[in-house]
Amino acid sequence: MNWLQEQTRRHFFRNCGVGIGKIALASLLAQSSEALAEEPSPFTPKPTHFPAKAKRVIYLFMAGAPSQLELFDYKPKLAEMEGKPIPPSVIDGQRYAFIQPDAAVLGPRFKFARHGQCGAELSEMLPGLSKVVDDIAIVRSVYTDHFNHSPAQLFCNTGNGVPGRPSMGSWLSYGLGNEADDLPSFVVLKSGGSLSGGAAMWNAGFLPSVHQGVPFRGLGDPILHVSNPPGYDQRAQRDSLDLIRHLNGKQLEEIGDPEIRTRMEAYEMAFRMQSRAPELMDYSQESQETLDLYGADPKDPKSEFATNCLMARRLAERGVRFVQVYHAGWDHHSNVEGGIRSQAKQTDQACAALVEDLRRRGMLDDTLIVWGGEFGRTPMVEASAALGRSKGRDHHPQAFSMWMAGGGIKPGLSFGKTDELGFNVVENKVHVHDVQATILKCLGIDHSKLTFRHRGLNFKLTGVEEHHPIEELLV
Repeated sequence: MNWLQEQTRRHFFRNCGVGIGKIALASLLAQSSEALAEEPSPFTPKPTHFPAKAKRVIYLFMAGAPSQLELFDYKPKLAEMEGKPIPPSVIDGQRYAFIQPDAAVLGPRFKFARHGQCGAELSEMLPGLSKVVDDIAIVRSVYTDHFNHSPAQLFCNTGNGVPGRPSMGSWLSYGLGNEADDLPSFVVLKSGGSLSGGAAMWNAGFLPSVHQGVPFRGLGDPILHVSNPPGYDQRAQRDSLDLIRHLNGKQLEEIGDPEIRTRMEAYEMAFRMQSRAPELMDYSQESQETLDLYGADPKDPKSEFATNCLMARRLAERGVRFVQVYHAGWDHHSNVEGGIRSQAKQTDQACAALVEDLRRRGMLDDTLIVWGGEFGRTPMVEASAALGRSKGRDHHPQAFSMWMAGGGIKPGLSFGKTDELGFNVVENKVHVHDVQATILKCLGIDHSKLTFRHRGLNFKLTGVEEHHPIEELLV
């Protein structure tokens, strides 16, 4: 009673207003929690902006930056100028990681020849790809904004050179959902060593973490700690998960944190994967002819990339939306000839086999394959002409090559052109964001409309600048 006598009119309305506000807020939170509890799974397939040509993507990312001049972009002029300093006018004002101002020109280290009905010119280091060249589209005019590995790898994978942005696979999982209910929508396969961009390349960033990439292993259990420990059977696990789901559901109703739903979905996905994983890893289902086609031996770590390509096809068959296959080891600052020879031996057969295998199975028309690194390589060596040639190439963001095949892509096409030294793009420039917009369009997504509200801004994979799908590549 004394407390009421001490309240002024102003104090009464202030406290009453806060009290009414609390009641209203509690009501809204309750409604929000109920909505969260009832909303469909984040992996439920979602409609596209327009009819999609591709249902899924397999991205073969060659980390370290393959030399386009040894693989896809033949420049006889470099052979003529080998050992001579690059003209100062060519490199004036340019920034490089290691190169010297008087660096000498280095000619192509391998022979090139035309292949297929399309007549595309390829290096002798790509005998496998030359057999399927009529199924792929080669883009020789890609450029990027970054000239160091980590930011450039992040830029290709997330659309930004700074860690913390959602990866392309996460965007697709968020925007399209998943076709499989017992496998993740976004799977990561790795070989060849460490990656400069690290796990940030398959992170979900500010998207719900349920959409981040799930790394699989090529040998043993595909995912660590998915198998039950001895003495713990499936019934006991199901009972435990039901109890945990009930408790998490109660917390979701009270708090409304969407990350609780992510945790619930993760538990259920892991449970479903336990029954799928043994079948997924059972390569005895594959014919010896198929294993030989890829050059894969699932028990041999030396064929890890080939096995990963075969695994990518198996994941695609089972409805996984985005499979990211990373292969490191393409960073050739010295001995580019030996480095390319080694990496091509490890990867060329399996890359070509993936195209061939998908085509045989009738899956190439709705599966998009993308191949490429984070940037290209310079036409000159790193060391100065006076010091002799290192026979290695520096980082080169101004021009590099990629290829694409399958869902939505014109086969047998060569697109874009660089100058006679392979230094600058002179025809049909293609920015990395244009490549990303093209991938999204093949999947039926308008890249400008796939957005997520974060910190008051609508973020998207392709950034704020104006970029467009490469319409000339699309069927």
